[in-house]
Amino acid sequence: MKKRFYFIRHGQTDLNLKGIVQGRGVNSPLNENGVRQSELFYEAFKDVSFDKIYISTLLRTYQTVEPFIKDGIPFEELEGLDEISWGIYEGKEQDETILSGFEQVVTSWKNNELDLAIENGESPNQLVLRQKQAIEYMLSKEDEDTVLVCMHGRALRVILCHLTDVEVCRMDEFPHTNTSLYVVEYDNGQFSIVDFYNTKHLEQLADEQN
Repeated sequence: MKKRFYFIRHGQTDLNLKGIVQGRGVNSPLNENGVRQSELFYEAFKDVSFDKIYISTLLRTYQTVEPFIKDGIPFEELEGLDEISWGIYEGKEQDETILSGFEQVVTSWKNNELDLAIENGESPNQLVLRQKQAIEYMLSKEDEDTVLVCMHGRALRVILCHLTDVEVCRMDEFPHTNTSLYVVEYDNGQFSIVDFYNTKHLEQLADEQN
């Protein structure tokens, strides 16, 4: 069985812009810039024959792929695609205390301490467990050869690691920005990245903003 997955991060939200922590528990909508990013991604990839769209349970992923859904492509929400939970930090501005806390946790993750989480939040290992359930479910749909998956920044980094047999502690080696794309092929039980961090569709946005 072969499949091709188009993994994208959702479009920009006002909380992204303001540096407020968004995780699994913050359900913010796209802002005007995020809607434009979504439109540009659609224009660039509307001719791809997607069989199915998978999104997280959070509004910002639905809004990002809404132009494709309006074309009649079936979609489904999977909790396994939700962002990591940042626990007590969610919804708060990234002040010095929170930034320091983030730095300590992310440094620990780089040191392979992947059971560590922000208080009341999720660890990378907990995230991997629910992501693997989502991947298993998507792979079970044998008639879906070309799939669009919209998810979240940290979650995207983590899923790319364990799909491609990269240690999860190296998650920061996968850059992301709003609506950035990774194309991943699945063939005979193996995943491989065939398009790494594609942001070409955003070049027009940069021109519009200059």
